[in-house]
Amino acid sequence: MPNLGTPELIIILLVVLLLVGGKKLPELARSVSTSLQELRKGMNGDANKSANSETAKSE
Repeated sequence: MPNLGTPELIIILLVVLLLVGGKKLPELARSVSTSLQELRKGMNGDANKSANSETAKSE
């Protein structure tokens, strides 16, 4: 995968700004943040469930 430098990130942010619009950008950032938090909770929940089931099997 190619490395993304500062110029590439700036271009990507400008394209996103043009597509989404300045007024909707904070709302988009909030929804992305919420989605990432839910994903992390789900990943941790799956890891905890599998660890708990393995512990229960060994007892």
